[in-house]
Amino acid sequence: MTKKRRSQHWYGKLDKDGFIHRSWMKNQGFPDHAFDGRPIIGICNTWSELTPCNSGLRTLAEGVKRGVWEAGGFPVEFPVMSLGETQMKPTAMLFRNLLAMDVEESIRAYGIDGVVLLGGCDKTTPGQLMGAASVDLPTIVVSSGPMLNGKFKGKDIGSGTDVWKFSEEVRAGEMTLQDFMNAESGMSRSAGVCMTMGTASTMASLVEAMGMALPTNAALPAVDARRMALAHLTGKRIVEMVDEDLKPSDILTKEAFENAILANAAVGGSTNAVVHLLALAGRVGVDLTLKDFEIGSEIPLLVNCMPSGKYLMEDFCYAGGVPAVLSQLKDHVRPANTVLGKDIATYHEGAEIYNDDVIRPLDNPVKPAAGLRVLRGNLAPNGAIVKPSAATDALLEHEGEAFVFENIEDLKANIDRDDLPVTPETILVLKGCGPKGYPGMPEVGNMPIPAKLVKEGVRDMIRVSDARMSGTAFGTVILHVSPEAQAGGTLALVKTGDRIKVSAQNGVLELLVDEAELEARRADWQPDPEHYTRGYAKLYYDHVLQADKGADLDFLVGKDTRLVTRESH
Repeated sequence: MTKKRRSQHWYGKLDKDGFIHRSWMKNQGFPDHAFDGRPIIGICNTWSELTPCNSGLRTLAEGVKRGVWEAGGFPVEFPVMSLGETQMKPTAMLFRNLLAMDVEESIRAYGIDGVVLLGGCDKTTPGQLMGAASVDLPTIVVSSGPMLNGKFKGKDIGSGTDVWKFSEEVRAGEMTLQDFMNAESGMSRSAGVCMTMGTASTMASLVEAMGMALPTNAALPAVDARRMALAHLTGKRIVEMVDEDLKPSDILTKEAFENAILANAAVGGSTNAVVHLLALAGRVGVDLTLKDFEIGSEIPLLVNCMPSGKYLMEDFCYAGGVPAVLSQLKDHVRPANTVLGKDIATYHEGAEIYNDDVIRPLDNPVKPAAGLRVLRGNLAPNGAIVKPSAATDALLEHEGEAFVFENIEDLKANIDRDDLPVTPETILVLKGCGPKGYPGMPEVGNMPIPAKLVKEGVRDMIRVSDARMSGTAFGTVILHVSPEAQAGGTLALVKTGDRIKVSAQNGVLELLVDEAELEARRADWQPDPEHYTRGYAKLYYDHVLQADKGADLDFLVGKDTRLVTRESH
């Protein structure tokens, strides 16, 4: 006997409740047979004009609908909160968990059998996946895809990466303000996410490497007709997944997360992947810790894309995309299930590299052993991370004096002082930018180089904070220090003039101050007053976990797959 579909608890009842559910849906012109028991597929859309990266998702939703109808399903599109990374204050990361709650509760409350997640901008993909995983209906992702390559003065320029470079050049007097302004329009030429290997393209790549999206999902440009075709195929496939009862819990295993870590190293992916993968693992009950990210530390950098290389996502697509990368990693990739119901190995069967400068073979990497490094020591007892592929090699082993900024306002007020007592050997320290401290853990960890040093030609120095940084950013930046300053971590106790030791090779981040002195400082320390005392931000502050736990809310860890049985009338 065929199992009664979940949606039939809404639309299959021949009583008052069934009448209400069906009748009000029929005001949209749906005929009787749309409610005959066929799979009802929710299309969870983060389209918004305030999220430019996701502005093409309205069109992609139509492609998904075509595929759902073709496969005999009934597609219904619904909106959820959209997180515009470049537009939201104080940071989109503050609202990732709110999006996850929105997605989870929408999926749970509505009569759907499976869901297609349409996301793209940095926090929309992990937020949607976290929410969907907590309900555990058949789920598949379609990403919005990257923008076309940026163009300025006849050359390619990359989202974010060149913003940071141009900004420093203006500060150094090497670029005119007019040229800086002229680059604005040429950088963002089409719908889509950052065309560098920023967080959005990183998460799309990892979703593909984890088997939660169809092959080629990550790199096809947003405006490429093949992405619309991929959306159509995804709509068709989700109906089949409902019939097969293939759920996130069947795909998001420990091995899938390990494959994501390996892929992140090979593509030069964003440091933000760490907090997102940790949070997602918490939703599906996979025991993932910072230590697991060390398996990627010896994987070479194969993808020559900004900010770790010189090309852009459009070039990555034409060179072979994620399937080509997985083909190079095939001896490392763990066996794992996918949305196709087949092993991840099927994603790279027959894959080729079409430009071996964009995607390097294993024997000719962009950089050897370039995966994220986890650092620990008394300054970060629960860990911190650094991205060697985007760092200056000589700075990855360093000892120097700290110059401390107590908060972001202190940094902005003083970073350009001509008398700032810093040298290229100084280690810049920024406090108050962790999950609780900002709140929301913003992308300010790649602090500007002090103006006096920029004028001397300095373009990198060690920076340490409890913040994150954009996946498009670069430099020797130590991030996600845990516990954060606002939670009483050792970071809160650092003073200007203290010496700090960094060793990426040995995984060390040590404040060279004796324990007695630190205890004396701790006795005098007080947390800063909360920035918000009401609403979601207050809820977030009271319940957010630290970075090493993925910065999820403590009461959202895990899942609840129970069917809602109580009716609204």
